[in-house]
Amino acid sequence: MGRRKGQKVDGWVIVDKPSGPTSTQVVGKVRRIFDAQKAGHGGTLDPLATGILPIALGEATKTVPYVMDGRKTYRFTIRWGEARNTDDAEGEITATSDVRPTEAAINAALPRFIGVISQVPPAFSAIKVQGERAYDLAREGESVELSPRQIEIDAFRLVSLDGPDHASFEVESGKGAYMRALARDLALSLGTLGHLSALRRLRVGPFDVPRAISLDSLAELGNSPAALRHLLPVETALDDIPALALTGDEANRLRSGQAVPLFRKSDLDRLKDLEDGDIVLAKSANTAVAIARLEQGMLAPVRVLHL
Repeated sequence: MGRRKGQKVDGWVIVDKPSGPTSTQVVGKVRRIFDAQKAGHGGTLDPLATGILPIALGEATKTVPYVMDGRKTYRFTIRWGEARNTDDAEGEITATSDVRPTEAAINAALPRFIGVISQVPPAFSAIKVQGERAYDLAREGESVELSPRQIEIDAFRLVSLDGPDHASFEVESGKGAYMRALARDLALSLGTLGHLSALRRLRVGPFDVPRAISLDSLAELGNSPAALRHLLPVETALDDIPALALTGDEANRLRSGQAVPLFRKSDLDRLKDLEDGDIVLAKSANTAVAIARLEQGMLAPVRVLHL
């Protein structure tokens, strides 16, 4: 096998995604700018949406699940009175309503959508139905029945009323929550119909707007030292995970896929508040070595990082 094309580039680039391209298209563009061997992203944004799209390059792709599990913050606008088949402005109108909710009615309805709630994802979503993407089936005109799933909404605030037809909101949510479905369901609870007319993601896990760069600005920098200044270390994605310092020998064991015993008193001092089953970022000489798990006095590698 020949060597995979591209350079060994490891780290996170936090892109402020423009409206229009798909998340996959943005990943491709960033990968080409950095000439990276490998790239992925930390959670899809719809083409219509803007905002934080964390792009993982090289070894950072191993930390993607930890970013996708992080809390997210969104700002969005609902257009009242129109249901659309995609639950956003890109779709076709399927029904209309003359009802326009008042500010008092909206604020009274919001608490029902906070906490752990059940949500049916939009038919136009990337969820697989018998091996096919739901949006592919929906585009072909097939009726898509998706099962409700439990999601967590930490906060749901009305930000502004923008005339009779629009209202803007801010939401903090956990993994797997669809803002399009939240907009659809809030409208239905208010006795009307609605869809997302604008969506912006302000935060994903540790990544927020102040750390982001626009796709255009990144493209202008090209493959240059200036572009590399926007590359955050791989472990930035693991800010919430406790770090554990290892000796050189321990690090070498982990790197080779072996578990490291941690039974000595000095080890127990190092472990302090950690418990069996906890995930840690194992580091040696200030370099991230592996994502590892404590298992019955042993530190077992989950993902080894080659940095």
